[in-house]
Amino acid sequence: MGNQEHLSKEDRLASLSGAIESGSLFRLQRMLNALHPAEIAHLLESSPLEQRKIAWELIKRENEGLVLIELNDDVRSQLTEEMDTGDLIEALKDLDTDDMADFLQGLPDTVIQETLSAMGRQERERVEVVLGYDEDTAGGLMDTEVVTIRSDVTVEVVLRYLRMRGDLPSHTDRVIVVDSYDKYLGVVSLSKLLTSQPDDSILFIMDHEYSAIHADTDKNEVAALFEDRDLISAPVINEVGKLLGRITIDDVVDVIRDEAEHSIKSMAGLNEEDDLFAPILPSVKRRAVWLGTNLITAFMAAAVISQFTETIESAVALAVLMGIVPSMGGIAGSQTLTMVIRGIALGQIGKSNTHSLLRKELLLGLINGVIWAVVVFAISAIALKDIEIGILIGVAMLLNLLAAPLSGVLLPLTLRKMNIDPALAGSVLLTTVTDIVGYAGVLGLASLLLPYLRQIFA
Repeated sequence: MGNQEHLSKEDRLASLSGAIESGSLFRLQRMLNALHPAEIAHLLESSPLEQRKIAWELIKRENEGLVLIELNDDVRSQLTEEMDTGDLIEALKDLDTDDMADFLQGLPDTVIQETLSAMGRQERERVEVVLGYDEDTAGGLMDTEVVTIRSDVTVEVVLRYLRMRGDLPSHTDRVIVVDSYDKYLGVVSLSKLLTSQPDDSILFIMDHEYSAIHADTDKNEVAALFEDRDLISAPVINEVGKLLGRITIDDVVDVIRDEAEHSIKSMAGLNEEDDLFAPILPSVKRRAVWLGTNLITAFMAAAVISQFTETIESAVALAVLMGIVPSMGGIAGSQTLTMVIRGIALGQIGKSNTHSLLRKELLLGLINGVIWAVVVFAISAIALKDIEIGILIGVAMLLNLLAAPLSGVLLPLTLRKMNIDPALAGSVLLTTVTDIVGYAGVLGLASLLLPYLRQIFA
């Protein structure tokens, strides 16, 4: 069990399952508590409900809070529902302020108040500051435990203060300079402190240009700032410049990971916090909305097809090939949609470049449309010996491969203006457009042009 840190995640999961099935709970307990809290959380999220409950009971009490904060909201709520308030308070006591606030936001109001009341005054005030901001902002991400100094002291005084203080908060790469009213002035890196002369004034070695982040800044903007400026930590201030706390790189990594999970799961109508092994009924309810929406769009496409039954009956090859057009349009549209949603998330798309992006995607659609229209025509003419159907499918393919990128650009931008998450709704709407345009294009062209084409190539 001492080599658990060298095992892959899959091997650890197999070890956990094997220990539970064999009844080796003591071995399982040693295995779990030898792991990092994040690794324990991963095992819990990857385990069926019965195994998860057994494993949770074996985790040391002092590790519970650190494990809980690493779990997604769905799994965390399952476990905390069975804990009393006293156990929750005990689990919270060793957490950083930002993690504690994040934990509390998922609990009932009565439990939050009981937990806050059990804290010391200073700790409670720190947590309440973070709780006062939306969890998706810099204020909701920040940790209020910071190291601050004044600008009118020397390096020697600061170093002596740091030695007296002892341990520094994690990810401390800079100390923050404030005035007597806690107004933010700048920072001094630890490397600068260590390499400066003892009698150097902080005022002259500090970085006056190091930008702080406003507490109301969206978390995705915070992540972009950390990425662009290669930051490890950043001060957080309010509207009048008063220092409130700081954000560290570990919090930003969580934001990036959560956003990636959100983008992937939203495409299928799921929440990034959904539990892989959630009970059947809650899972059915969550997925039913998405499946119902998809069924409605499928009926819309079917309604279009039903208007052209005579045309389909008169051309068997048309019935064989017509599904190709909406399928190709769906793939092409999804490619554009994915790129646009990513661009929106990274702040790369705005009014100034939307027209350029639209022109580029339409040109790309035109080129792809011509290429694949020729391919489909050739296959129809050679394999099915039906030149007329080949022409119709080719033209419909071209039209749909123009409609697909147009929808892929305009749909997410329109949804964003309506304050609807493009990742959540964009995929369903895009599929509806490409299906309807694809089938309507094929069948509409067939009903209008097929008799004339039959005469021409008779």
